[in-house]
Amino acid sequence: MIRAIRASKTAAEERAVVRRECAAIRAAISENDQDYRHRNMAKLMFIHMLGYPTHFGQMECLKLIAASGFPEKRIGYLGLTLLLDERQEVLMLVTNSLKQDLNHSNQFIVGLALCALGNICSAEMARDLAPEVERLLQTRDANTKKKAALCSIRIVRKVPDLAENFMGSAASLLKEKHHGVLISVVQLCTELCKASREALEYLRKHSVEGLVRILRDVSNSSYAPEYDIAGITDPFLHIRVLRLMRTLGQGDADCSEHVNDILAQVATKTESNKNAGNAILYECVETIMGIEATSGLRVLAINILGRFLSNRDNNIRYVALNMLMKAMAVDTLAVQRHRVTILECVKDADVSIRKRALELVYLLVNDTNVKPLTKELVDYLQVSDDDFKEDLTAKICSIVEKFSQDKLWYLDQMFKVLTLTGNFVKDDVWHSLIVLISNASELQGYSVRSLYKALQACGTQESLVRVAVWCIGEYGEMLVNNISMLDVEEPITVTESDAVDALELALKRYSVDVTTRAMCLVALLKLSSRFPPTSKRIQVIVAQNKGNTVLELQQRSIEFNSIIQRHQSIKSSLLERMPVLDEANYLLKRAASSQATVSLTKSAPSAASGGSLKVPNGAVKPPPAPLADLLDLSSDDAPVTTSAPSTAPNDFLQDLLGIGLIDTSTAGGAPSASTDILMDLLSIGSYPVQNGPPATSNITSPDQAVTKHAPGTPQVIDLLDDVNAAYPSITAFQSATLKITFNFKKQPGKPQETTVHASFTNLTSATLTNFMFQAAVPKFIQLRLDPASSSTLPASGNGSVTQSLSVTNNQHGQKPLAMRIRISYKVNGEDRLEQGQISNFPAGL
Repeated sequence: MIRAIRASKTAAEERAVVRRECAAIRAAISENDQDYRHRNMAKLMFIHMLGYPTHFGQMECLKLIAASGFPEKRIGYLGLTLLLDERQEVLMLVTNSLKQDLNHSNQFIVGLALCALGNICSAEMARDLAPEVERLLQTRDANTKKKAALCSIRIVRKVPDLAENFMGSAASLLKEKHHGVLISVVQLCTELCKASREALEYLRKHSVEGLVRILRDVSNSSYAPEYDIAGITDPFLHIRVLRLMRTLGQGDADCSEHVNDILAQVATKTESNKNAGNAILYECVETIMGIEATSGLRVLAINILGRFLSNRDNNIRYVALNMLMKAMAVDTLAVQRHRVTILECVKDADVSIRKRALELVYLLVNDTNVKPLTKELVDYLQVSDDDFKEDLTAKICSIVEKFSQDKLWYLDQMFKVLTLTGNFVKDDVWHSLIVLISNASELQGYSVRSLYKALQACGTQESLVRVAVWCIGEYGEMLVNNISMLDVEEPITVTESDAVDALELALKRYSVDVTTRAMCLVALLKLSSRFPPTSKRIQVIVAQNKGNTVLELQQRSIEFNSIIQRHQSIKSSLLERMPVLDEANYLLKRAASSQATVSLTKSAPSAASGGSLKVPNGAVKPPPAPLADLLDLSSDDAPVTTSAPSTAPNDFLQDLLGIGLIDTSTAGGAPSASTDILMDLLSIGSYPVQNGPPATSNITSPDQAVTKHAPGTPQVIDLLDDVNAAYPSITAFQSATLKITFNFKKQPGKPQETTVHASFTNLTSATLTNFMFQAAVPKFIQLRLDPASSSTLPASGNGSVTQSLSVTNNQHGQKPLAMRIRISYKVNGEDRLEQGQISNFPAGL
């Protein structure tokens, strides 16, 4: 059959061969052919692996398993594992055969049954056959014990409640000498720790000494050809034991103390010039970092990673960098000692290593080493590959912004970066630089002179040209007259004509880039006021763009030309230096728009806990409001569905008629966006045109909804501000598994704040564990989640879990609440995830 299938030249020929064979097998099954039953099953397995349907052979598997001979059983169990899985109902028929074979006197038949059970065991089969497997863990035959331990892993994964049945057997089997049994039992112990807290505590008390003994024996054992790999004795057992030690020692000081000595022994005795030895050393380092190890042991582990960085193998260096990033949270000082080696990795030929090393260097930077590290990175910037320059430039800019205490140093570094890789600098970086220069009055002369020299030396970097053009336009007289000279500077001779030359050259060189040309035109216009003798020349340069095909440049050219020609009287006041830019406001807007954390102070407090932001010039500014963008709900426009009549009905009309664009903060009493749209359309309740804002009186409490206006003004009742109004409960989410109900409560005098009490009900007959509720809101809403009352949801609605949410709508009355939710939980040990969107909140929240 195999030869005929392989000889087929087309798919149609192959299908014809398979059809003939399947027909012959069906005939043999119907005739109950005993002699060729196992051969037919072997054919079916080959056909199944080719992707053809073989379901008609499932019962033949069961018949072969029920046979008495070993060859038939072997083919039967092999077919069982290939043709069936745990979801097949017919699998329940094989449970009795498995039970008999697990009690068979022939160890090979027992091994077949264990192997099959370990591959296709369902939860029901696990409960029925767990006692037999537990008994087989105590047999004398090492092969049977090994397979029983592996089968037990499957049982524990399917039914975690059975973990306590295997705890004692697993701990006692750690005294075995056979490595196959040991590695299987160690893996079983690891699975028991994951499945049950009780098993974890039990194994901490009864297995730590056994694990230490295993590790000592394996480390000190002489050459054994059966377990030797490149001169290292059984590295697989080494690694499994180390992983189990990490699981047991995590968060437990006593257990960690017991394993400290053996970990130090493994770390110092294992050879590092062989790959198997490096695998053991890496796992040993991970274990040391994962437990409550002593400081000396942690330093030893980090030193091993430092040696890895000098290895010629790229994979070893990469995993060492990864591990050092984790170690930063444990012992920063020990990692700092390897700073020079890590910096060398930034210059590595492998791009993956370069990027990972750069991330690690970024974590290593602090107030004390920022200057030497930045110098090293800037020096490398000159010779780095173009592909790497973007990442390197972004990291240098971020480091300089985050740790600069000295404005002059900040400016110097940014000017170097702009000169070397200005084409890779992002817009928000050079925008921030301009804001800083605007605020640093004592450094404006130094900045414009430095940028002019950089522009003369290297005028091909786009961001450098933009910042230089802006500074020359604003502070041109400082450039020409050498105003505000610093001690570190040398005077330069720049005439008014030289300054105009620089701008004219930039205008011609960047003829394609609209932004740069527009900035050049503005700068030229300002210089026409600063340097009157150059006014006519500037007019000629500006007029050259009157016929430009880009409307923006054409309009600027015509208007600027008109200012120079006709409006001499107002030109000087019109072209005054820009007012100082609000640095704090700019940084807050930048943080909000990019969804990124702006540079934090050394202790990096969270914004939600009242931390402060460190802006580039070292001034402390208030932090932005915390942003919740858990599920990529980054748009300001809250999703509103037409099927929810209870949401604010006027939002669509506000968008269509532009009412949502009204700035309610302006003087003159502009109408509130929360006013009924029909009242606004019919001029009912609109504010009259008068000299002053409407007078208000007779307000006895902040909860009062009626406002008395000046005579002739209709009274407007804004029910959205009635914070004492009763808000109905809503069914926020419902599926076949869960029901979520929201109740609402407001505090008097705070209409924009709402407390939501969420109640979760389990609609199924199975208990839900590891329950977790997550929510995300648009940027104009602030959200705080309190811990849930429990992580377990009882079955069939017998009790519920509650959780409180605090919501602040910063556009209360203009935009309704909207929320996306995600719920994760486990059912019978299986992870589940549900998510949805809530837009049926009551109006006024």
